[in-house]
Amino acid sequence: MSETTTARTVTDILQPRNTLVAGMVGIGLAAAGDWTGIPWGLLGALCAGLIPAGYIEWERSRGTWGDRHVVDRTKRAPIFFVILGSIGLGSLGMVLGDAPTGILVAMLALWAMTVVLLAVNSFWKISVDSAVASAVPALLAVVHSPWWLLAYVLTIAVCWSRVALTYHTVAQTVAGASLGAATAAAFLVA
Repeated sequence: MSETTTARTVTDILQPRNTLVAGMVGIGLAAAGDWTGIPWGLLGALCAGLIPAGYIEWERSRGTWGDRHVVDRTKRAPIFFVILGSIGLGSLGMVLGDAPTGILVAMLALWAMTVVLLAVNSFWKISVDSAVASAVPALLAVVHSPWWLLAYVLTIAVCWSRVALTYHTVAQTVAGASLGAATAAAFLVA
């Protein structure tokens, strides 16, 4: 298998949508301490991962973007606004539904991360894939177990794949991964 094929496989399997679906379900489960957290995790996955991915696919079908990566940073702002709105509405639903604190804090941390991604993206291309790949294990480590930090092997793989595919520079992936790791700090102020 060539390096490009391997990088494409890594970036497709560990794309934000997939990472958030698995991660948010895990965060919901850990936050509740039992199966009742799974629906909250699914709501988080829907709002943080699936709705934004659906929006990207819709824009692709309209010919706005060539692929899900939206490599031209000047075209990314609408995606960030969809993510902010979707996570915001999901968080409101969690507040009204009395969701476990941990899943709500994770959602708000992802919302704040998206604000920073939008701000940085206005003048420099930062890796969203790397940010999400870093945020999920950081959040799981805080809400569940520090053993989740071992999943940073996958974060490194995502960063490598983004650089290997020439979608980002090393600096852009490191910045994204650093921002993602910082999302766990939300639990320090919660």
